[in-house]
Order: sequence, then structure tokens, then C-alpha cells
Amino acid sequence: MNLSRPARIGALCWMLAAPLFLAANVIVGLRWTRPPFSWAEHNISDLGNVGCGIWDTTRPRYVCSPWHDGMNVSVLVTAMLLAAGTVLTWHVAGSGRRARAAQSLLLLGAVGYALAAAYPADVDENAHVLGALLIMGMGNLGLLLAALAPRATTLGRLRALTLPMALLALAGTTLFFTQHGLGLGVGGMERVAVFPLPVWACCVGVIAQRLPAPHHSRSAAEESTRR
Repeated sequence: MNLSRPARIGALCWMLAAPLFLAANVIVGLRWTRPPFSWAEHNISDLGNVGCGIWDTTRPRYVCSPWHDGMNVSVLVTAMLLAAGTVLTWHVAGSGRRARAAQSLLLLGAVGYALAAAYPADVDENAHVLGALLIMGMGNLGLLLAALAPRATTLGRLRALTLPMALLALAGTTLFFTQHGLGLGVGGMERVAVFPLPVWACCVGVIAQRLPAPHHSRSAAEESTRR
């Protein structure tokens, strides 16, 4: 299979999303001092909260993120990269109901990132929670459907990569919402639920970049050279 220029740009967008998102988690977290940011105790959302104080009645914890604006901007750009990657590689993934349903759910997951960034938890908790549900619910279900796409499709050929990621993300989602950390802490379990999707997209982007350009593009270039 050959990769068109728009699809190659989409694959590049997918490649960039995970490094940006992970870097934001690390760098913004390092700016916390009192108390230090904990991946086991604090949620990802805590990095984007605009105010300082005790947050969350279920798991009360002190939240104060000096670089919350940087986190929210990074998450918004992550959303744009994931959405652009999904749209620009739309026809590459293959045809069929499962492939299209998977892509639609992955796109909803990207919308979830945008909502979470635009509405920090301490600004509009309902909108933020909706964003989280789209990420961990719709996005991770999209990952599972992508794993179950027919093997004749591009998504289906990546099943060995996609299925473990989907199962890990869905297990993390279930454990996070039931508040079971299993030694990682509830905050750590949230990362088990959230990180697989952008990491999968990054891996798929790398794989897609290795595909050749369309034959007709090369032929046109060769014809132009002859002239």
C-alpha cells in the first residue's frame, strides 16, 4: 500500500501527539514544589487546574500547578494533532463498518482532549469530565474496534500492536473509575487508561511513514524528469 501526501502529514501529526503530551506531563509536573507532583496520587487533570487548594472530595489532595496554562495549551495541541491524524489518514485505514466506527470513536477521543484542555476541572468540572469520558471511553473503545478491523485493512494488519494497547487502556479505565490503583495509585492507573491511545497513534504514525509514496506520483515525477 502507498501513502499519499495528506496521509503522510496525518501520520506525522500522530507521531508528534504522544511526545508532546508526555513531555507536558513531565515538565509541568516538575514545576510543582509544595507538594511535589505525584503520578500515583495526582490526576493528569490536576496539572491543568488554574487555582490552588484542596481538590476532589473523593480523594482530597492539594493541587497547585504553576504552569497550568502550558499544560492546557499542550493538551489542546495534542487534540488537534490526534484529530488531524485521524482525518488525514481516513482513507488509509481501510473501509468497512468497523474501521469507520473505530475512526469515528478515535475522533471523539480527540475531541475529549480538546474539551479537557478548554475546561479545566476547577473551571467547569462537568465539561471536563465529559472530555475525560470521551478520551477514556470513546477513544479506548475506538482503539478496540481498530484492533478488531478486518485483517485485509490497514488497521487489521496492525492488530498485534493495537489489541494489547486497547485491552490495557480499557482495563486501566475500568480500574481508574472504580478507584483501584493496584499498587500504581489511582493517578497512576489513570495514566494506564490515557497513555495507550496517543502512544499507539505515535507507533502507527512511524509505521505509516515507512510506506512508499503513490506509484502515480513517482511516475509523474519520472515523466517530468524525462521532459
